[in-house]
Amino acid sequence: MRLIYILITSFIVFPNYAQNNEATVRAIFDEALENGNSYSMLEDLCLNIGHRLSGSPQAAAAVEWSRQQMIGYGFDTVFLQPVMVPHWVRGKHEKAKILNANKIGDKEVNIIALGNSVGTGVNGVSGKVIEVKDISDLEKLGEKIIKGKIVYFSRPFDQKHIRTFMAYGGAVDQRVFGPSEAAKYGAIGILVRSMSSSQDDIPHTGTLRYNEEFPKIPAVAISTNDGDLLSQLLINDKGLDFYFETHCEMLPDVLSYNVVGEITGTVNPNEYILVGGHLDSWDVGHGAHDDGAGCVQSIEALRILKNMGIKPKHSIRAVMFMNEENGLRGGNKYAELAKKTMKHILLLLNLMLGVSHQRGSLMLEQKDKLKN
Repeated sequence: MRLIYILITSFIVFPNYAQNNEATVRAIFDEALENGNSYSMLEDLCLNIGHRLSGSPQAAAAVEWSRQQMIGYGFDTVFLQPVMVPHWVRGKHEKAKILNANKIGDKEVNIIALGNSVGTGVNGVSGKVIEVKDISDLEKLGEKIIKGKIVYFSRPFDQKHIRTFMAYGGAVDQRVFGPSEAAKYGAIGILVRSMSSSQDDIPHTGTLRYNEEFPKIPAVAISTNDGDLLSQLLINDKGLDFYFETHCEMLPDVLSYNVVGEITGTVNPNEYILVGGHLDSWDVGHGAHDDGAGCVQSIEALRILKNMGIKPKHSIRAVMFMNEENGLRGGNKYAELAKKTMKHILLLLNLMLGVSHQRGSLMLEQKDKLKN
């Protein structure tokens, strides 16, 4: 439906179809439903290329895949925009344990390193745990209590939000800014409750941003089930320890690309409608919802116009942005291009809400894949 919205919202730019809007809308629906390529493209991107974290070989393969798709569909212009991107690697599988708990003794728990985090190395990090609900709690506790400890940010999603993404936005600050804020008071590492509305054993990664004024400390997410267990234990057992080990590191920047395809306007070619998604994805899943779907929907919107012979009055571009997940380098680089060469942008749609349901063979058991 978002794909259809892109086309219908742009109707005023199709002068050849102005006299028969209802029939054109029906024709667009029919083309999308009968001949749509979105799901086959998504399957190819996610299963044959896989995860696409910036700087990885898979990200490079996805760039060329996108370019070839748009060339194959006969778009008027297809080009690559160079951009230097961060190259963070996860390394060996993460390990973590609750230690010396009065009720359960030692217990392995599920964690995942946060993107851009430094690693602990083979010796890991071990210490007492200080639980907080909010970044503001750190200042209240102060360095005397926090120094030498592992800070656990345990604030869950607010489940009262109808739109789950609003709940995500209300909790994600502790993941993004928590490591440096905790380091300011002498913490040696942080845990953050997984950014998820589900109760499960699958921790959710995501990026953090270090403040260069403070030490870079290792940071991980703990699954919602294990995080809640840790919170319960800490109520009556302030003396338990926690150990975690990660092997992630930041390597030198790598040359990558935004991929841009265009159908050039027949009357006002220098006025643009933009639709796009980010091509990169985290390294522990397929990246179908975040944001393979946005990419293939953007390509599909232009394919439909091309296949139907609709010649827009204004130029329409599909942009595959690189490095949204842990740097925003692609979006910022494209903004530089837009500022220099694109004087009039009539409409900009960023597709990043996944797909409403899955069709065909793309019925992926994401949790099993993530466990492996």
